[in-house]
Amino acid sequence: MPSPRFHGRVESPGRVCEAPGCREAGEFRAPGRRPHGFDGPGEWRWFCLDHVREFNAGYDWFEGMSAEEILRAQSPIAGWQTESRVFRPTAGIADGPRWADYDDPLDAIAARARGIKSRAEREARAAMGGRFSREEAAALEVMGLGSDTDRTRLRRRYSELVRRYHPDRNGGDRAHEAQLTAVVDAYQLLRKSAAFV
Repeated sequence: MPSPRFHGRVESPGRVCEAPGCREAGEFRAPGRRPHGFDGPGEWRWFCLDHVREFNAGYDWFEGMSAEEILRAQSPIAGWQTESRVFRPTAGIADGPRWADYDDPLDAIAARARGIKSRAEREARAAMGGRFSREEAAALEVMGLGSDTDRTRLRRRYSELVRRYHPDRNGGDRAHEAQLTAVVDAYQLLRKSAAFV
């Protein structure tokens, strides 16, 4: 009697192996005629253990693929080509720190925590007539700075962001132009702030 603990076995009374002439129970599934895809799960074909082994021995996963597609599928980094939002070079400044901006992931986590803390502090101060106006608080957010910022830190951060987003530093690529404009506007507002006098 076959072991009920065999890996991949799906017991279903009454299901028969789909191999021609076989009367064994169809307890092992194999890809069907309609593959899995965007429209949902495909069909399964059900075989007994001997016939699923036979099916698997002759199954060609790469059938219908070009040589280039096969090479991509066999790549050890297959599936990792898509960047998440924080790793994307076009990630917004106001979205918080990007992992790619830091050598050490713990620095990125700390920067994110500081941003959350400073945002909460700014909101609390604004509610009690704080140091920065609502527009200035939004500009600090764009610059990625906290409410404890001084003029020197503001200038240093501005210089750093302009270097990062300027087309001359990105091989003429103007993809970061919106971020650069946001940084310049935020700096122009903050440098005239009464909070830094």
